[in-house]
Amino acid sequence: MNQPNDVRDSENHIEVEVATNYIEEQSQPEDDRYVFAYTITLRNTGKQPARLMTRHWIINDANGNIQEVHGEGVVGEHPYLRPGETFQYTSGTVLETPVGSMEGSYQMVSDAGQPFDAEVPAFTLSRPNALH
Repeated sequence: MNQPNDVRDSENHIEVEVATNYIEEQSQPEDDRYVFAYTITLRNTGKQPARLMTRHWIINDANGNIQEVHGEGVVGEHPYLRPGETFQYTSGTVLETPVGSMEGSYQMVSDAGQPFDAEVPAFTLSRPNALH
């Protein structure tokens, strides 16, 4: 599932693509534990180099539970992207339901010192065959 962010700013723009995967071997449906991995690809399509400083996620499950996550960098890193460069990482989350969603943003800063957000549109987390 790829959902690129298509908001354009010619100086500062980070395109975000997301692919998700249900991790059956770590999930325990009988205990309401559903584990998902998500792979994020960040691509600098702007004109300025930029560094990812922080992240903000809003994670929803089908019961209406909302987790909000704020943190420094991603997977222990603060990736620096020159125009045209990409950075990819994989992380995960645990839900109490077989279906949920995530959305959020990365807080970036350009070499010129300008802060900006790279938005991540909502994407679905779903155990196979959970959605019809």
